[in-house]
Amino acid sequence: MIPVPGAWVPLEVTPAPPDPHAGHGGGMAPMPGMSAGPVEAWSFQPDWLWLSVAAVLLVGYTVGRIALARRGIAWPAGRTIAWSFGVATLVASTCTGAAALGASMLSWHMVQHMTLSMLTPILLLLGRPVTLALRALPTTGRAGAARRGLLTLLRSRFARVVTHPGFTIPLFFVSLYGLYFSPALDALMASHAGHQFMLAHFLVTGTAFFLPLIAADPIPGLPSPGARLLLLAISVPLHAFFGVTVMSASAPISEHFAYATAALGTNPLADQHLAGGFAWTFGEIPTLAATLIIFTQWVRHDRRQAARLDRDADRTGDRELEAYNEALRTLRDRAGSE
Repeated sequence: MIPVPGAWVPLEVTPAPPDPHAGHGGGMAPMPGMSAGPVEAWSFQPDWLWLSVAAVLLVGYTVGRIALARRGIAWPAGRTIAWSFGVATLVASTCTGAAALGASMLSWHMVQHMTLSMLTPILLLLGRPVTLALRALPTTGRAGAARRGLLTLLRSRFARVVTHPGFTIPLFFVSLYGLYFSPALDALMASHAGHQFMLAHFLVTGTAFFLPLIAADPIPGLPSPGARLLLLAISVPLHAFFGVTVMSASAPISEHFAYATAALGTNPLADQHLAGGFAWTFGEIPTLAATLIIFTQWVRHDRRQAARLDRDADRTGDRELEAYNEALRTLRDRAGSE
């Protein structure tokens, strides 16, 4: 019998293996001395692979900003702040005790998943790295080859396909449901490399999902703001249903997490229900943020469009309006002559 708040839930638990180095991150059981407390969760535990990724992201962005500054081109501070916070959430998800707990407890694993697939991508995309690269890279000579290559990629059929919502949204949800409701979860969690692949997959699919919706950078075939809001609205119940399904499941969805969580002295089912709650509620916050971003972009787009029309009217004397009024006068004269 394993105690949970307000109830006693029977659960058969196999003792943890004595060898702490067997299997993933110390084996199916957690590392010796690990606890599920807040101090353990937020202690700094560097993963050099992810620290290297974070360093490349920060250094590359900084080099781009310096290149613009040397040419006297301003770059909004808000974009740099968003990018920096995006990298910070990446580090927090992969280089703290939360990452170690994410290998043993489904609840912490779900926090990792939601952060890397929903929060981190939004922040990184708001940094507009592609726009920064296009402005910072040289435009001529051999040094301009990188920029020309990037433009060629952005204009390619491949980019049009992999950034289209008809590809990115199904990819996101097929990956979500296919991972947690199939043997793939336990197969990947059986090794450290599998777990790292899963984290990278969360980041890539999340970025692909939000790329055509937030549309901060130039991408081919960008949907209108109204269409993007509709697509985001369609995705909300799919994400909520996933969280509710995990939260209401009556049996563990993963042998790995059931085993490792019990070894920490926590009820696996209670932890799984908590994970489903995280997926449901935590996922709604980035979705709301994305909605506000798209709506703001819509308003700004309309303002720019109105300003462009006003400039055209000032330059041409508003010929379209004059032609329309002339047509109305012609119709009125015809009606009067009859």
